[in-house]
Amino acid sequence: MVSVASSSAVPAESKAWRLAKPGGALEFLSVPTPQVRAGTVLVRMLASPLLSYLGDYAAGKLPYWYPGHPFTPGTNGIGIVVATGEDVYQLTVGQRVAVHPHLVANEMVDEPTQALIGLTGISADSGAMIDTWADGTLREYVLMPASTVAPLDGLEAFSAERLATLGKFAVPLGGLLRGRLAQGETLVVNGATGYFGSAAVLLGLALGAERVIAAGRSKAGLDALARIGGTRVQGVVLSGDIEADRAAIRSAAGPRGPHMAFDQVGRATDASSTLAALRAVRRGGRMVLMGSMSAPLPISYGEFMQNDWELIGNFMYRPAAFNVLKSLIRSNLLDLDAVTIRSFALPDLRQAIDAAARMSGLDCTVVMMEQ
Repeated sequence: MVSVASSSAVPAESKAWRLAKPGGALEFLSVPTPQVRAGTVLVRMLASPLLSYLGDYAAGKLPYWYPGHPFTPGTNGIGIVVATGEDVYQLTVGQRVAVHPHLVANEMVDEPTQALIGLTGISADSGAMIDTWADGTLREYVLMPASTVAPLDGLEAFSAERLATLGKFAVPLGGLLRGRLAQGETLVVNGATGYFGSAAVLLGLALGAERVIAAGRSKAGLDALARIGGTRVQGVVLSGDIEADRAAIRSAAGPRGPHMAFDQVGRATDASSTLAALRAVRRGGRMVLMGSMSAPLPISYGEFMQNDWELIGNFMYRPAAFNVLKSLIRSNLLDLDAVTIRSFALPDLRQAIDAAARMSGLDCTVVMMEQ
């Protein structure tokens, strides 16, 4: 059975940003409001965070699988459910929700097709999926698969603007959970002053790490993280010298080194910091790779084997990550107020894109649909 808010509450037309093609016109237009269908949820958007590289993305400068027709960019967001389709059983009209872009086909095959709605296909077989689910969150109403919508019950005290930062935390949380970070362990975060890396530092604390080594090149950014995390966070300013940086991380972590390394370097062109973090890890430790480095990672076979290391590549997160994230917030283990937000109205997207490109550390640029 289809459930819909009153007809007066859902307009026939609504506003949306539309990208004609990679590098094409980005325009704010009136478009038909999407119609709910089986397995989907129609959400009235309240807030949407921006990726720092949205400008380059819209300009067609990134090697992504773009939709093959005009579409609305935008990945994460917060909104209100206004309609649910058949086969949607627990999401209800009026419920405040988070939407996220990571769509995995619900098919019992070895490698289900994946895409990031409003952003990119993941592999050569995801072209049809990203064409079907092209439209993202930079619009007043968005139609999403029910599997990409998470209820926010228990978080009523937080504004939509503040909850828009959930996307900043969900990505690194997926990697930390995949790496099995345990209470009392020591974690090193490489790329700690970046958009996702800074969130990983706070998540490491929230998940119970005894100590988090924040490794990066910006001393000011590392000092800011240390002020938030207190004595459990220690910054290491990286020099680019692998052995010197390895020794500095080891010294900060203690004689045996970290139990786990989390690598979230953004668009790095050399592997020096990643190798330093890996070689600092203790025997039997593990490293999770979630960054966007474009250089090869030269690993010594013998060194890797003799140290009994575990190397884990992780893309995005499992659906359960949002439940863990909500629990960390409800229990006051993760403080969303640590993030500095700069907000813009939906029509002012171009200014917001410029601001997002300048983000660092615990910054977040949010587009508000209602101001």
